[in-house]
Amino acid sequence: MSQLKSEPELYAGLGFKDAVSLVVGTIIGTGIFIKAAIMAQQAGSVGAVLLAWIVAAFLSLLGALCYAELGSRLPRSGGEYVFIREGCSPSVAFLYGWTRFWIGSPSAISAYAVGAATFASGFINVDMLGGRSAVAVALVVIFTTLNCFKVAFGGRIQVVLTALKIGLILLIALGVFTLSPSGSWSHFSAGPPFNWSTLVTPSFGASVLAALWAFDGWNNMPMAAAEIKDGQKNVPRALITGLAIVTVMYIFANFAWFYGVHFDDITSSYSTKFPDAMPVATKAVMPFLGALGVGFVSFAFVMSAIGAMNGSILTSARVPWAMAKDGVFPTWLAAVNPSTHVPVRALVIQGMTAVALAASGTFDQLTDYVVFSSWIWYAVAAFGIFQLRKNDGNFKGYKIRLYPLVPILFILSSLWLMAQAIMSNPTACLIGAGIILSGLPFYYYAARQKSDGGNH
Repeated sequence: MSQLKSEPELYAGLGFKDAVSLVVGTIIGTGIFIKAAIMAQQAGSVGAVLLAWIVAAFLSLLGALCYAELGSRLPRSGGEYVFIREGCSPSVAFLYGWTRFWIGSPSAISAYAVGAATFASGFINVDMLGGRSAVAVALVVIFTTLNCFKVAFGGRIQVVLTALKIGLILLIALGVFTLSPSGSWSHFSAGPPFNWSTLVTPSFGASVLAALWAFDGWNNMPMAAAEIKDGQKNVPRALITGLAIVTVMYIFANFAWFYGVHFDDITSSYSTKFPDAMPVATKAVMPFLGALGVGFVSFAFVMSAIGAMNGSILTSARVPWAMAKDGVFPTWLAAVNPSTHVPVRALVIQGMTAVALAASGTFDQLTDYVVFSSWIWYAVAAFGIFQLRKNDGNFKGYKIRLYPLVPILFILSSLWLMAQAIMSNPTACLIGAGIILSGLPFYYYAARQKSDGGNH
């Protein structure tokens, strides 16, 4: 497991615009089109839903600010793996990377692919293409292959997909405000009245969790930090800029949904409770687009999911690459293609795992088992800021201004979210913890092999 010598390295081929598109593109996936329904069911009023989005945006901003400093201090590819390794512990960092590589990343990629294939049926005959699973597998294979070219090429694809999804979402929302005959500001006072006491209820906490799921992905871009030009400056700038764009988009879109659709119709839209109903966004455009609205929103949904999938493919493969460079993953995963300067082997293995999950349909269950840990990993990474500041007090890059308040608030919020997840599904969390800890024997074996190799 000794490290590779004299191998090609990753190339900084991504500019600021590419980095912003990675942030926006990996955050905005499917949640913007569907989450208002389950949030309305949980929160119980229009005001509570909108406030849940604001709370989720605030918590995500706290995390992005922490990652902005971490990314500026450690502009290396690997994301949380590098942050946790430097600020906490190599063994804990390995457990993060282990879970991310085998379950977290491929499950997310599979979910986006299957989501895109499912909603593609709104404007094409998916069965003629082999069915939903076949289309999902094809999407994973195609975009994994595209990301095996130079990272600048993958970055350009991400910019195009992100611009397209932003344009489509804005077009839908503006159409609702200007063309919908059923749109009315009176919808904002429809349904149960807002009550401040609901903010301390578990149902409001559940709606915040749903919104946070839609915001998830702001942590991905730093995984490719070594490939971003002037990373010490552009990683924090892109994180904060990208999250600001997403927040504005989410608030604007949700105002459009509530303007165009009555609260009662939103609560009965597509969700776990109503799996056969139309999504909120589709209901919002139907009054002025008719049947064409189904195809239009489906196309926007597919483009949004594909954009998020492409961003996840590009960034996530850098985690096993960083681990292999450290000698705790098989060193052949650290190989960088000499002509494209991307970790092709890591991309291929990640793609093969995602294809297997997309074909088998097991990604949802696996995601349920480990999703509870996401915010704990965020908290562990943020905790490392204290150690890094202690070790390098003269750092001249980006620093959180409200230190230590911001990282403390973020860590406490993450612990609260972890507690919410455990209380809502303790069995899944227990299984997830077992999956994470299953990486320990492999870490100690790899560390021992690395140590033995260094003694020869």
